[in-house]
Amino acid sequence: MSVIIVTDDERPQREIIRDILQDEGHEVHTAGSAEECLQLSRKLLPDIVITDLKMGKMTGIDLLEELQRQEPVPSVIIMTAYGTINSAVEAMKKGAFDYLSKPLDRDSIILTVKKAAERMSLLKENIKLKEALIDRFRMDGIVGRSKKMQYLIDIAKKAAPTNVTVLIYGETGTGKELMAKAIHYNSMRSKGPFVAVNCAAIPENLIESELFGYEPGAFTGAMHRKIGLFESSDKGSLFLDEIGDLPLMMQTKLLRVLQDKEIRRLGGKESIKVDNRIIAATNKDLSKEVAQGRFREDLYYRLRVVTIALPSLRERIEDLSALASYFIDKYNREFNKSIKGLTQEALKTMHNYAWPGNIRQLEFIIERAVLMSENTMIGIEDLKEELKEEPVFKELDINLPSKGINFEALEKELIRQALVKSNYVAARAAKLLGMTDKTFRYRLEKYEITQSTSSNGDTNT
Repeated sequence: MSVIIVTDDERPQREIIRDILQDEGHEVHTAGSAEECLQLSRKLLPDIVITDLKMGKMTGIDLLEELQRQEPVPSVIIMTAYGTINSAVEAMKKGAFDYLSKPLDRDSIILTVKKAAERMSLLKENIKLKEALIDRFRMDGIVGRSKKMQYLIDIAKKAAPTNVTVLIYGETGTGKELMAKAIHYNSMRSKGPFVAVNCAAIPENLIESELFGYEPGAFTGAMHRKIGLFESSDKGSLFLDEIGDLPLMMQTKLLRVLQDKEIRRLGGKESIKVDNRIIAATNKDLSKEVAQGRFREDLYYRLRVVTIALPSLRERIEDLSALASYFIDKYNREFNKSIKGLTQEALKTMHNYAWPGNIRQLEFIIERAVLMSENTMIGIEDLKEELKEEPVFKELDINLPSKGINFEALEKELIRQALVKSNYVAARAAKLLGMTDKTFRYRLEKYEITQSTSSNGDTNT
C-alpha cells in the first residue's frame, strides 16, 4: 500500500482517481491546488503525488520542483491533455516519474501507479541498506584497542567530515578498504555511493575507460555509452586501491581530474563536472616510488593530505583477542552456532603466530573453526594446520642495546639469511619469515634486493 496525493483543480476528476486507487488498496488523499498539495505533503510524506499540469497560480511543474526539495522525495506523476504532452515530457526531464494523458484510462492509472510504487519500495530499501552500512562502519565500531589503532581512528575521525584526500598505507589484509568505508560512511557524503576499484587488477589498456567511461564508437567494440567510475561515484567517494600500480599516463590524468574536478569520456567532446572524494590505498612506499620515477611527485603530495598507515596484525597483536571475538560472533550468526570463545591454548598459539595474511587470514581461520568445531570453545584442534605447526614467531629473549638498532638493516639481514637458507627460492624464504609471498616480494622491492635464478630453475624475484 502506498500513500498517494491526487492534485487537480477539478473535483470530479480527482475523486474518480481517488476511488480507483482506493479500490487497489492505497491510502489516497486529494488536493484542489498545488499549494494545498504541498501542505498535505509536508504532513503525510507521501510515496506518490499525481498532479494536473495546468492549475492556478502554481502549476504542476512548480509543484514538482517544490516536492523535490522535500525529504523523502515522492514519485510525481503528471496528468496532461494531448496538446501539452511536450510539457509533460519536459517535466520528466526535471524529475517526474511518468505522465498520464487525458482522458484518463483506469488501467493506465493502475499500471503507472504500480510502477511508481515499486520504484519507491526499491528506494526505501536502498535507504535502509545505506543506513545499515552507516551503522556498520561507525568509527567506534572498528575493532582496535591498541594505542596504534586508537591513534589512527582519531585521525580518521578528524578527516572523515571533510573533503580532503586520504592515503592509506598497509600490508595486504590489514583492512585498508574497511578504513576507507569508515571514512566515507562517517562523512557528509555517506548517502552518496562508495565505489571501489583495484588499480592493479585492471589491464593498462582498459583502466582509462573504467575510470572515465566512453562514448559509442570511441574504439572498436564500443557500441554503447559507458559511465565511468568517476561519474558513478559522483557526490560520493571513489576508493582507488593499489594506487601505486596506476600507470604513469593515468597518474597524469588523475591529477588533472583532482585539480579541475571534471572528466571527459573516451571519444567525448564535452567535459563533465564531477564531485568525488578520493580515498587511495597502497602497500608500496610511494616516496620511494617517486624517487625512482615510478610515481608522480605532484600526485603523491596531492593524495597524502591525510595519511593513515595501518599496522600489520603482528604490530597490534594485543587486538587479536578482540578481533577473534568479533569474527566468532559474526560466524556464529551466519552458521547458527553458539561458540563462546577460544581456549587459552588456542589463544596462546594464535598470539605466537606471525600472521602473514593479517586480519583477513585471521577471519578465514575463525570462519573455518566456527563452522567445523563441535565444541563450545575453539581449541587448538580446530585451528588450521598452519597454526598447529611450531610457531613461526616466538617471543625472543633479546636485550635491545641502549643505543638502539637500525631496524631496517636488521630486517634486510634476516631476509638475506632466509634467502641463503632457502637456496634463493623466494617462496621458501617467505615461509621461513612467516610472510606471504606477496609481502616478501614487497620487502625485496623495498630494500632493492635482487637475486638471480636459483639452481632448480625457480625465479626468486
